[in-house]
Amino acid sequence: MKKIILPLIVLAVIGFGIFKWGVGINNEIIESEGLAKAQWANVESSYQRRADLIPNIVATVKGYAAHEKETLEGVIKARSEATKTTINAGDLTPEKMAAFQKAQEGLSGALSRLLVTVERYPDLKADQGFLKLQDQLEGTENRINTERNRFNNLAGAYNIFIAKFPTNLVANYIKKGAMALYKSAEGSDVAPKVEF
Repeated sequence: MKKIILPLIVLAVIGFGIFKWGVGINNEIIESEGLAKAQWANVESSYQRRADLIPNIVATVKGYAAHEKETLEGVIKARSEATKTTINAGDLTPEKMAAFQKAQEGLSGALSRLLVTVERYPDLKADQGFLKLQDQLEGTENRINTERNRFNNLAGAYNIFIAKFPTNLVANYIKKGAMALYKSAEGSDVAPKVEF
């Protein structure tokens, strides 16, 4: 009887140790994933701030440049597309991330065209309300970049963590996969050509 009890105790201790290790790894995975998801919410919040500024900018420009209808409508349409393209933080697949990025790039391009249009209107460029909106937009663009970089750092750390052995055993068991990272726009590695 004693010969059976001692091995059972040893097996129970080993089993408990493995269970405790697995629970600890599971909790670390959940925490790491949660931090990355929370940071993704910050990315979306920054994009929302930009989307919220756009109607004010468009209205201000419209007052000075009513005949720039095509440019203004382009910004409004791009804003609409960008705000309806969202991603669930729990489902950051490369395909969904690419669609989200494409919508945001469309809005960035439309805003760039709008700001080029503004150059033709010296009174608008001097308007204090417009200047404040332009400063807020610039600050928001910087915030978006900061939040995307923070997200990539957290999601990248999560991806590395769940890929390492033996953590990958637990991650596969609880069906946790890698998160898609935010990538630069295609062609952004080439400096724009400036001509005067």
